[in-house]
Amino acid sequence: MSIASFNPQQDTVIVTSAAAAHFKRQLSASKEASAVRLSVKQSGCTGWMYVVDLVAEAGADDLHVPLETGVELLVDAKSLSVVSGTEIDYVTEGVNRQLKFNNPRAKDYCGCGESFSVN
Repeated sequence: MSIASFNPQQDTVIVTSAAAAHFKRQLSASKEASAVRLSVKQSGCTGWMYVVDLVAEAGADDLHVPLETGVELLVDAKSLSVVSGTEIDYVTEGVNRQLKFNNPRAKDYCGCGESFSVN
């Protein structure tokens, strides 16, 4: 998928209200950051790992996805083919809270949960 054909209503990630609220809290606690950036990097035994950063400004190739909470989500254009269609949620499991990525294109996960591969 090219940047020119990117349609934020169809081709981007889905962010639940819990994850959007989490991002808003994180940005509120940071003096330097103004947006949340999602990308992937090669890692682990199966291929890819999600990377979520708080950033001061968008990169030249970042795609802008405004969230209902006023948070600006940036998606690395080079990562779009891997993350497109992914739902980001913020969940509580016991005493732990974490971001959870539900990627319909993920086909394999490593045993430790660090990395995944896509179709």
